[in-house]
Amino acid sequence: MADVSDYIADIKKYTANVDEKAVAGMAKTYALVMSKADSRYVAASDADEVLRVVNGFCKKKLGRKESEADLVKVVDAQCLKMKGDRTKSRVTVYYLIAEHFNQLSLFH
Repeated sequence: MADVSDYIADIKKYTANVDEKAVAGMAKTYALVMSKADSRYVAASDADEVLRVVNGFCKKKLGRKESEADLVKVVDAQCLKMKGDRTKSRVTVYYLIAEHFNQLSLFH
């Protein structure tokens, strides 16, 4: 996946209304991460990976102040929505988390 339309198509599998401007912003922000095979996907079953998402995205990027345990629950809930997908695109996971917190406008 590299094209914004691919990300949008993937996100549409999990949420009804996709903010395409936010997806484009995320694709630009995370282009380097998405270009590397080892960081392109979120390993939802790996507790260390989930904590990386909590600390690097939820706390650092979104500025969330909830407890680590509460943020882990949010990340896990978004990954659970994607349980049918063996590979969980980082952009899709991040989008769903930002949508959960009503913070998609950060990526406009």
